Amino acid sequence: MVEPIGIVKNRWKDPDPLKTDEMMSETSLIEVSEKFADGLLKIENYRELYIIWQFHRSSGYELQTTTRSGDFRGVFACCSPRRPNAIGLTVVELLHVEQNILTVKGLDAINGTPVLDIKPVTGSKKRKEA
Repeated sequence: MVEPIGIVKNRWKDPDPLKTDEMMSETSLIEVSEKFADGLLKIENYRELYIIWQFHRSSGYELQTTTRSGDFRGVFACCSPRRPNAIGLTVVELLHVEQNILTVKGLDAINGTPVLDIKPVTGSKKRKEA
């Protein structure tokens, strides 16, 4: 069983594939549940994070679909929310950490989205200078 570790907070109330680029250009907050907050220790050492989240408002799936660009592809070759396991993955820029709240840029999840996990993007270029 997967238990969400937090929730997305931003101004985006409804999914709109035509506004994904605009959504990703703005900041979002990720509020990590207090019981998982200790897991954020030293997360500020990283510039980028993988955010794994649930498409909680998506139902069912399509194995082939038309993308935002109008191309017809298989679901595993695009970013459609209508996926067999309804899991999203986004690389975000970490801007700020305050207690259990992460301020990030680049997230394409709507307000209220359950966050399933957070992982640092590792590698010499991804760490912040100490």
